[in-house]
Amino acid sequence: MTKLLSHELCNCAAQIRCSYVNATSQIQIARITNIPHWYFERAVLPGQHLLFEALPEAQLEIHTSMMITAILLDKIPCEHLRIKEKLASPLRLPMNRRWKE
Repeated sequence: MTKLLSHELCNCAAQIRCSYVNATSQIQIARITNIPHWYFERAVLPGQHLLFEALPEAQLEIHTSMMITAILLDKIPCEHLRIKEKLASPLRLPMNRRWKE
């Protein structure tokens, strides 16, 4: 998991866990630019799964490069990339098991 901001710069309790997969055959650059005092930029290889934390209002920009120029492919709200976390079920032991002393 990538930590994006120090505790002084953000309300870390408000951050959400997000996931993005590069489903193309090209290297992509994932970047968040719409949050003040925030720097996030990562290269995402083809087929790579990127996990990160961000504020719900952040937008992930996906760039690809063709020779010398970088092309903005998409802007995705991080709220749409949010990982839905399942509640852990309690551990259950069989009721009919007897322990030998």
